[in-house]
Amino acid sequence: MHGLMTAVEMRATEALAMASGEVTGLALMERAGEGVVAAIAAMWPEGTGGPAVVLCGPGHNGGDGFVIARHLAAAGRDVTLFLFGEADALPQDARANALRWRQEGGAIGRIGSDEGGGGAAEAAIGGAGLVVDALFGIGLSRPMPPVLCALAADVARARRRGARVVAVDVPSGLCADSGRPLGTAFSADLTVTFHAEKLGHRLAEGPAHCGAVRVVDLGLSGPPAGVTLTQPGAADLRRLGKGSGHKYGHGHALILAGGAGHGGAARLAARGALRVGAGLVTLGVPPEAMAENAAQVNAVMLAPVPTADALGERLEDARIAAICIGPGLAPGRAGAALLRVCLRSGRPMVADAGAITIMAGEAGLRGAGHAGCVLTPHDAEFRRLFPDIAERLAEAPVAGPAFSRVDAARMAAVRSGSVVLLKGPDTVIAGPDGRCSVHSAAYEREAGWLATAGSGDVLAGFITGLMARGLGPFEAAQTGAWLHVECARAFGPGLIAEDLPDMLPAVYRAAGL
Repeated sequence: MHGLMTAVEMRATEALAMASGEVTGLALMERAGEGVVAAIAAMWPEGTGGPAVVLCGPGHNGGDGFVIARHLAAAGRDVTLFLFGEADALPQDARANALRWRQEGGAIGRIGSDEGGGGAAEAAIGGAGLVVDALFGIGLSRPMPPVLCALAADVARARRRGARVVAVDVPSGLCADSGRPLGTAFSADLTVTFHAEKLGHRLAEGPAHCGAVRVVDLGLSGPPAGVTLTQPGAADLRRLGKGSGHKYGHGHALILAGGAGHGGAARLAARGALRVGAGLVTLGVPPEAMAENAAQVNAVMLAPVPTADALGERLEDARIAAICIGPGLAPGRAGAALLRVCLRSGRPMVADAGAITIMAGEAGLRGAGHAGCVLTPHDAEFRRLFPDIAERLAEAPVAGPAFSRVDAARMAAVRSGSVVLLKGPDTVIAGPDGRCSVHSAAYEREAGWLATAGSGDVLAGFITGLMARGLGPFEAAQTGAWLHVECARAFGPGLIAEDLPDMLPAVYRAAGL
């Protein structure tokens, strides 16, 4: 698991390193600038063509820009640099790099100056092959001024005609903690960040603005980030391998199905739980739907569950290690009664789809989870279950750090006492104990074809099966989300939900199991 840092965490890491004497601010700026130039060369080894324009801001990000401009010029590039603000007002280290740029023959144009710097910048961008956005980075806490919004439009036009755009740390105008634009934001082909990715590179609109993301190691040490990026390592995946033993030793999962004509979702979840490695999976079915389900399943067991009382009796079997309720479950008293029995049992469980709708509509069930429960809402279900949190998330941000999906999932997890998996390309998994992970299906792991009916039911089955095998709810949610995307990527375009479980053997083999 790799860390995703907030702007505050990154600034604290740098400050601690400088305070300890581990590194100076000038050395950090030099490493950062060199790293950006190296990343540009690695991204486009054939070159970008045309002159380079470097746009510098009034803070440390602008200081990085002066270093970048110097190294590009040393490599033989025709470089034009523009500064937003006054060189004499730059922070000390950035000011030192501005002075060095001038001493080595570089000129500094002004963005938005009375001398026509804005027009000069626009003209230079129009003829550039490379534009470097070193205006604000992670430090922006308010919308950009109009002159820079206009410049962002100029850069966008240059990008459409083929110029390459590189952002330093994050594209200017994008909140580094939430991935949400604070009004207008630049967009890049390549974003080069330092030490670790930031939350904004993975959340919300961040991936769409960042292009590709590369991390430059600045040689810093420091505490781990508070949010992990879900990427199971080899040791994590080896836990999914099976040794010898009885089927019950690998976990018995109970998947509760909907009524007649509504069993498909639960069958998808059941197949997912079985394929992910649960030793036994039973589909709990209303009696009127037994024949329908019997015609559709083979390895999955069937058991009649006519009432909530019958479910309670079935859960007296201590071998049932995990429950899934919600796929295909209709709202109403009968469904609410089943959900209450599941919650009272205290068993590891996944509450998905219909169960979340019931939770949202029943005052006595709202927020009635427990530490062994995983809630798996998509955005619309999240709005129903946590309307006040969702309303805050929907508000257009006017200052940074903006309220993020991480903030929303964490609040929901604490309120519900459950692990919350907020689904999306930027799935956020938060536990009531404060743990949080982002599972990102972006950049090289993009899998847009997962947006197909039933894929969420399969995910619920994966998580249930993993909990039946003994993984904790937070770990099961992380691993299930990762496997879900890996299965989609292994299959490729044309995917339907039924394909997902059957890709697990190939995914496991690729992981060395």
